[in-house]
Amino acid sequence: MTQHRIHFSELLDVGRPDNVGRAFAIYKALMAENAGEDPPAETFQLSVSPEYGATRLWLYDAGGGDPQLVITFVTRCARALGLTGAWSMQWAGVASRPVVDGFSGGAHILDLASGQTIAWMSTGRWLADLSPAGGAR
Repeated sequence: MTQHRIHFSELLDVGRPDNVGRAFAIYKALMAENAGEDPPAETFQLSVSPEYGATRLWLYDAGGGDPQLVITFVTRCARALGLTGAWSMQWAGVASRPVVDGFSGGAHILDLASGQTIAWMSTGRWLADLSPAGGAR
């Protein structure tokens, strides 16, 4: 059986060291909320790695994850921590074995101050919109 997994690895700068603990509390609350969903979204990992800096959170999949859950987390952090500027993420969808349409991806750009999407795209939508055959191959 073919499995499809979403992979990503992004950073979020929360600005100040005291915001790191607050962001982890937001993460914990979101994961508890997500666990109560039926079905829950695939989660993501959150950590601080010295190589990225003391205020930069590392958000990454652990074998698969849901980009929308990441975007929800970032939006909640931005609102609670007063973050500004733009934040972006990209992801890749990969099938566990070669199959037609087994690969996908996308990207999302978020205005942290307003919580609004600046732009987003999925490779499947992009192909369907621009291909003369409507995405058929």
